[in-house]
Amino acid sequence: MPIYPNLAEGLVLTRIDQLWVADITYIRLQMEFVYLAVLLDAFSRRCIGWALQRSLEAALALEALRMALRQRRPKAGLVHHSDRGVQYASYDYTTELQQHGIRISMSRTASPYDNAQAESSIKTLKYEEVYRTEYRDLEEARASIGEFLERIYNRECLHSALGYRRRA
Repeated sequence: MPIYPNLAEGLVLTRIDQLWVADITYIRLQMEFVYLAVLLDAFSRRCIGWALQRSLEAALALEALRMALRQRRPKAGLVHHSDRGVQYASYDYTTELQQHGIRISMSRTASPYDNAQAESSIKTLKYEEVYRTEYRDLEEARASIGEFLERIYNRECLHSALGYRRRA
């Protein structure tokens, strides 16, 4: 799989849609594990795309990306940063980014802090929603996590990096 340089390092953010960060995590249900892909705007810390599926294939990350593209319609030049996961390096995913004029950025080898913003948001989601809820099935998890991301995380949670203001 291709590896792209880290374009996010040292990037000075002054507005939304300059840098999007992406990550994937697992969620435990009563009888199985499912996977959550999230995309955040690094300036506003807002979750702009997400997907929850049984499969860890590229389609998971692609669904979250397409949600973000529908919501934001970014201008060419936006930087998309992720780890080096195969989902983000896949042909379908990188083609979608390139078709929208989005520059691809990936974490460096053995640099866990390169994608800290995305990982921090997932930690918040897990501590404030996932670990407090026992989901019966995928549909229940999707509804509950979607509600948390859209209503609580994006509209009510305050963030220290934003001066404890709401996300834009």
